[in-house]
Amino acid sequence: MRDIDAKQMKSLALAYMGDAVYEVYIRQHLLKQGNVKPHQLHQKAITYVSAKAQAFVIRAWLNDLQLSDAEQSVVARGRNAKSGSVPKHTSVQTYRYSTAFEALIGYLYLSGQAERLQALMQNAVELLEDNH
Repeated sequence: MRDIDAKQMKSLALAYMGDAVYEVYIRQHLLKQGNVKPHQLHQKAITYVSAKAQAFVIRAWLNDLQLSDAEQSVVARGRNAKSGSVPKHTSVQTYRYSTAFEALIGYLYLSGQAERLQALMQNAVELLEDNH
């Protein structure tokens, strides 16, 4: 497999990877809490991985100015990416912010910034748990 330059990658490709990385993180988080029933796991996971939840987190991060310039650039690219699909259960704006969230997660993962990725995903969980 060839090396991946996350800075040159298209935003939707970053979001594709970020979606998977964040989903695995949330599944691990829920299992560590002792949740084991599949239906309960799925219902609980939705509160973390929905477009609404992801948009909430990325907006909080942007408002708190805790993102670097490079991270803010990835977020802007992700937010402005045209996916070609129309969201079914959320607004276009919410969908775009959730894509920006996933693009940032994908960027951090693919660029090998494991500590920063871990810190932001942990912060996302804390923000969402504090919000509910």
